[in-house]
Amino acid sequence: MKLDLGGKHALVCGASQGIGRAAAIELAALGASVTLLARSAEALTAALATLPVRDSEQGHATIAVDMADHAALAAKIEALVSARPVQILVNNTGGPPGGPAHSAKVEEYIAAFNQHLVANQTVLAAVLPGMRGSGYGRVINVISTSVKEPIKNLGVSNTIRGAVANWAKTLATELGPFGITVNNVLPGYTRTRRLEQILGDRARNTGQSEDAVATTMLASVPLGRFADPGEIGSVIAFLASPAAGYINGVNVPVDGGRTLSL
Repeated sequence: MKLDLGGKHALVCGASQGIGRAAAIELAALGASVTLLARSAEALTAALATLPVRDSEQGHATIAVDMADHAALAAKIEALVSARPVQILVNNTGGPPGGPAHSAKVEEYIAAFNQHLVANQTVLAAVLPGMRGSGYGRVINVISTSVKEPIKNLGVSNTIRGAVANWAKTLATELGPFGITVNNVLPGYTRTRRLEQILGDRARNTGQSEDAVATTMLASVPLGRFADPGEIGSVIAFLASPAAGYINGVNVPVDGGRTLSL
């Protein structure tokens, strides 16, 4: 199986922790040079130290920038690709706060739209010339199973994740002729800070303990456990590899079987 990513350059957003960090580790293990992007320079430095180096051709780096600052984001990515084109892009950003859709403020929708779809488009515009020039491109968006089945009490997230999924499907059709694939990974319940946030929110809203909330959540997962971030990272790395070259425009749930739709 052709999994080798030697000579490829991957940009991983939200890479200082959780799924982003796990994906970066897996990509580096396959031989890619990885640039980690997140807000905190200190957290990025810690994450950088965890990346494997397979050979002397690999060179890992970091970019500290807020995804919501689109001007700074574009400038830093353009500087990056002017030195070394990016062939693999992992779009990954933490989800919006929970709450019902009907009571969310308009400003919450706008902020989430900017943080996710507009930021994704900003990064894509900067890396796309390098992908086309290389004849190799992988765009992998880490979103949510909510694009298949909306998740209760995540109204803003359900809405914006759906927009990103449709953006990706459109891109898959447009960019396929250039050897660029665009796919979405849909994590289920995964042991990250986002899961901790959801457990805490549900515990406060229901008056239950977090352990009780977790038990209820896992009752809907056939495998009966939360995912480890590395399990999501492995799927991302596979989709980035040459072996996945004919997979394009799909949503890949990695959720232990929780999503009931096909």
